[in-house]
Amino acid sequence: QLVESGGRSVQPGGSLRLSCAASGFMFRFYVMSWVRRAPGKGPEWVSGINDSGEKTSYADSVKGRFTISRDNAMKMLYLEMNSLKPEDTAIYYCARDPSATGIGVPPAEFWGEGTRVTVSS
Repeated sequence: QLVESGGRSVQPGGSLRLSCAASGFMFRFYVMSWVRRAPGKGPEWVSGINDSGEKTSYADSVKGRFTISRDNAMKMLYLEMNSLKPEDTAIYYCARDPSATGIGVPPAEFWGEGTRVTVSS
């Protein structure tokens, strides 16, 4: 099970930290990702991180603004989001990545329930 939190409304240029609590599987052995779905659009891969947390990858749209991290002891995944833009408005999902690549949208069955982020003035 994956449970996201931390989403809320924020002004452009603001920051947020999303969290994802994992349970029911061996979190430390899995590549994890963040995926988002903007209103009226399909899912978009945002970022991925390998099992140890040493390797990360980002979509071009968030590179340099977002940082993914994990705490395997606490079974937590994080997404630090800075310099937020209106186009970052979406529901954000953490996901287990069965492909183990950390890139691309995992199947929806591996997503959490999501947390809503709204960037608006």
